[in-house]
Amino acid sequence: MRTLRLGAGAGYAGDRIEPALELAEHGALDYLVFECLAERTIALAQQARLRDPAAGYDPLLEARMRAVLEPCRRHGTRIVTNMGAANPLAAAERTRSIARDLGLAGLKVAAVTGDDVLEAVGAGDYEILETGGRVRDLGNRVISANAYLGAGPIAEALAQGADVVITGRVGDPALFLAPLIHAFGWALDDWDRLGRGTLAGHLLECAGQVTGGYFADPGVKDVTGLARLGFPIGIVDEDGGIEITKVPGSGGQVTLATCKEQLLYEVHDPARYLQPDVVADFSEVTMEAVGPDRVRVTGGRGLPATGLLKVSVGLIDSYVGEGQISYAGPGAAARGRLALAIVRERLAITGVRTSELRFDLIGVDSLHGARLAGEAEPYEVRLRVAGRCDSLGEAARIGNEVETLYTNGPAGGGGAWKSAREVVGVLSVLVPAALARPSVRMIEA
Repeated sequence: MRTLRLGAGAGYAGDRIEPALELAEHGALDYLVFECLAERTIALAQQARLRDPAAGYDPLLEARMRAVLEPCRRHGTRIVTNMGAANPLAAAERTRSIARDLGLAGLKVAAVTGDDVLEAVGAGDYEILETGGRVRDLGNRVISANAYLGAGPIAEALAQGADVVITGRVGDPALFLAPLIHAFGWALDDWDRLGRGTLAGHLLECAGQVTGGYFADPGVKDVTGLARLGFPIGIVDEDGGIEITKVPGSGGQVTLATCKEQLLYEVHDPARYLQPDVVADFSEVTMEAVGPDRVRVTGGRGLPATGLLKVSVGLIDSYVGEGQISYAGPGAAARGRLALAIVRERLAITGVRTSELRFDLIGVDSLHGARLAGEAEPYEVRLRVAGRCDSLGEAARIGNEVETLYTNGPAGGGGAWKSAREVVGVLSVLVPAALARPSVRMIEA
C-alpha cells in the first residue's frame, strides 16, 4: 500500500526553525507543513496589512523559507503552509524572491486566497457564537473576518504543480489533509478517509506537542532532549492508516501517551470534530506502539461536512494597562501585599476608569487565586496589577501608579515594568460555505 510522509515544521507562528530544517534534511519527506496561524494571529496580521499593504504575512516566513527551500527542492519535498496569514499573495511573492536569491529557478509558488469574508459578514446578520449578539452591533470595532477554508483549494494548487502552497486561514488539519487528497485521489465525499486524514492532521498540526513538548512533567512524565526536540513525521497510507514518528536521534519521544494527549487537544466532542471538509469521528480510534518512537493510529471515521464554515472575527476589544515590581528577602510577601493595597487605593483616589482589574502576586496567587495559595513564606514575589480600559491613555495610568511604588511604597522594590496596549479580541460566527470563494494564483521563480 502506498504511503505519504508528512513532516510538521511548525506548530505556531514563533516556533523553532531548527527542527524544520532537520526534517527537510533528514526526514525523507514528501511534504513539509508549517501550521503558524492561531485565532488572534490573523487579526493582528490584518492590522499590519492595513499599515503596510506589502505586510500581513508571518514575520518568520523569510527565515523559514531561507532555511528549508533549498533542501526541500533537493529532496523533492513540497511545502504547505498558512504563513500567508492576511496576505498570501505578498507571502508568495516574497517566497519567489527568496527562491531566486537561492538560485532555485522554476520553483512554483501558489497563493490560496478567498478566506477574507469581512465584507460579506459585515453585510449579513450573523450571530456571534460566544455572546449571542450580532456582528453588525460591533460597528467599526471589527477589523477582520476570515473563514476557515478546507483542503480543496490546497489540493487544487498541488494538482497545478505547486512546489510551495501558501494560504491564509484554513482549518489546521486541512494543511495535512490536502496532500493526501491530491496524492491518493480521495474523493471529497469519501467521508471515512477524510476523517482519517483529518485525524492525521490533528495529530501533527501542533508539531512538537506530539513528540513530548507541552507534555513533560519531571518525575511523572519525563522527556529527554527537549532543548533539541524533534518535530513529528506522519506516515499515512492510501486508506488513511497513520504512523507517527520522528527523525532518529532527535530529542523528545513519540509514545502512546504523547499521541493520546494530542488526540484530545482542543477537541470538544471526539465523535464530532467539526472541520470544513468533514465531521471527523475519533471515538473509536486505537493506538499501538510499533517500535521506538513509533505509534500506529487507526479507527478514525467521518461524517458529511456541515456546509458551514467557522469565521474568526477580529475586533478592537479594549486597552490593557499593566505594571509590575518585585520584592525579595524577609517579609517579601507582606511588602508585596502592602504594595497591592497602595495601588488599589491610589487607582480609586485618582479615578482611573476600568472595566476589569487584577491584583496578583506572581508565584503566590496569580494563577489559582488566594484560596489555593500555599502557606510557605516565599523568598521573593513579583507584584502585577493589570486593568482593562476604554482608552490607551487611561490604561497607561495603571502602570504609572505601580512605578511610583519605587519611592512611595514599601522598602526594597525593584525591577519595575509597565505597559499599555491595544487588545485585539476574537469572536466566532458560522456562515454558509458558499460565502467564501477560494482561488489559487500560481507564480514561478
